[in-house]
Amino acid sequence: MSTKTILATMAALALISCNSKEASKYAQDTFKADDGTEITFTYYGHASIGMETMGKHIYVDPVGENIDWEGEPKADLILITHDHYDHLDTNAVKILAGKADGYTQMTVGTTIEPFEGMTVEAVPAYNISPEQLAFHPKERGDAGYIITVAGKRIYISGDTEDNEDVLAIKDIDIAFICCNKPYTMTVEQCANVVKTIRPEVFIPYHYGGTDIPTDIDALQESLKDVTKVLVRPLE
Repeated sequence: MSTKTILATMAALALISCNSKEASKYAQDTFKADDGTEITFTYYGHASIGMETMGKHIYVDPVGENIDWEGEPKADLILITHDHYDHLDTNAVKILAGKADGYTQMTVGTTIEPFEGMTVEAVPAYNISPEQLAFHPKERGDAGYIITVAGKRIYISGDTEDNEDVLAIKDIDIAFICCNKPYTMTVEQCANVVKTIRPEVFIPYHYGGTDIPTDIDALQESLKDVTKVLVRPLE
């Protein structure tokens, strides 16, 4: 992808601010869809992401005993990719639940419309390397999510490798893709996914946090001519 193309796609997506309308002590990015709809992401760390759009507050895998969940907006929807300890924190869910009825762990292959103008599709997330099959085998039914808002498609990978289902995903505007061994992807695998699905913006998440360091600088360098890479505090 040329520099001209990258600039054009970024202009269309319109990353307008690192602050949302609702102040937060945690890092944020706000994007604007073509019709002016704002989508604000809040980064709580590792796999925990908040999303505010159309007056709704959505959380994906809210986890973290050091996060002030009491100070964050109550949830309209809580999505869980799978039940590992770094993705499902029942205490955080209880605090955030508010309007949400607990949390939703969707079945792979299903799609819901939780609110008018928004759809959520559960897509496969699983390991394929023999030494990693015990962590996220396909038969567990772990999910990633594609959330579509105002025509913008947001992919949150969950814990996965570059399997055939992930590589078949298309038309993604913003992609959160995991990158940490030995549980998810290597830098090379993660780069392969980004180069294949070609999101307009790629935000590495669920990186580091193990005895095998994740070379985020190398990942960013390998994709500099492919897409816009935003490195945020999601280690």
